Amino acid sequence: MTVDGRVARGDRTRTAALDAAVVLATEVGLHGLSLAQLADALGVSKSGLFAHWGSKEALQLATVDRAVEQQRERVIEPALRAPRGVRRLWALHQARIDFFAARVLPGGCFFASADFEYNARPGPVRDRLAEVFGRWTAFLEQLVREAVAAGELPADVDVAQLAYEIDALGITAAMRSRLLDPDTAYRHARQGLLNRLRALCPDPTLLPEGLS
Repeated sequence: MTVDGRVARGDRTRTAALDAAVVLATEVGLHGLSLAQLADALGVSKSGLFAHWGSKEALQLATVDRAVEQQRERVIEPALRAPRGVRRLWALHQARIDFFAARVLPGGCFFASADFEYNARPGPVRDRLAEVFGRWTAFLEQLVREAVAAGELPADVDVAQLAYEIDALGITAAMRSRLLDPDTAYRHARQGLLNRLRALCPDPTLLPEGLS
């Protein structure tokens, strides 16, 4: 095997391990995630994982970064294929709810769980999460501003408020779907944003009339 082949295989192994770490973190908590736990889940030696991440904290930080990549792959990139404006906002919300509904992460939303764990736990992991949440909020606000610039939302819309509402609907759906009826939780989240965007948009025909 060539050097490039070994590097590619190593990258695939690392990504697969981090995918398992993201899943495990939604079940035992990011703070509870350890090299030993991940090794047990994967059926590999702890020393093999230690070669990738030299400490529990390094693993936790890498797990946060992988969760961000998953969100980009499964939620953001599909949404960006929609036209700018309210249709892109709607596509983002739909993709996010679809990701939750697919149960890729059986323990629920990685970021919602991590927020609860680390909001009062200072340190590098909390700092990384705060940075991630800040970028996500800025991204939502950017999409709202694009919709305003396209004339698909009123010029005086409260950008930060609408971005907050979009995020809150997604988080609530993720949390409620684990304890209550998931179909109801997802339907309410979808209908909530659809109603909001159709009420704001000068041309509501850009959006579905209702949920299919």
